[in-house]
Amino acid sequence: MSAIDVYVEAEIHPTEDPERVRQAVENILWNPEFEVKPPLEGVSLLTARAKGRESLTKLYNLLRRERIRDAARTLLLQGRRGKSLVFYLNKQVAYMGHLSFSEPEAESPLGPIRVQIRCEDPRETSEIIEWLTKTT
Repeated sequence: MSAIDVYVEAEIHPTEDPERVRQAVENILWNPEFEVKPPLEGVSLLTARAKGRESLTKLYNLLRRERIRDAARTLLLQGRRGKSLVFYLNKQVAYMGHLSFSEPEAESPLGPIRVQIRCEDPRETSEIIEWLTKTT
């Protein structure tokens, strides 16, 4: 398998603790590199980057613990676009160490965590989905 890049975005609203938003991302992604972009209209943007399949290990384990692999497979397949896979997670639930898939807008007043996985080969997005959601 070739290179896998994971890119995560989460808004930080003025009422939120930036460390909690960071922790929410750390609960789903292994060893990310963080950056906080300055506020635009009062909202900062936390971004995180990670490389390789191992960066998805926490997500992999959460999908098993939460027993939502079938639902996850459906949502991940819907988010597949060529070399990229995009999905959204509830920020508050992720902070608590759990998973809940979310809509891109309007589901949570504080916004979701946006996760994008990019692969060099479009076939690899299918392989990532299979690895994350396969049943044992």
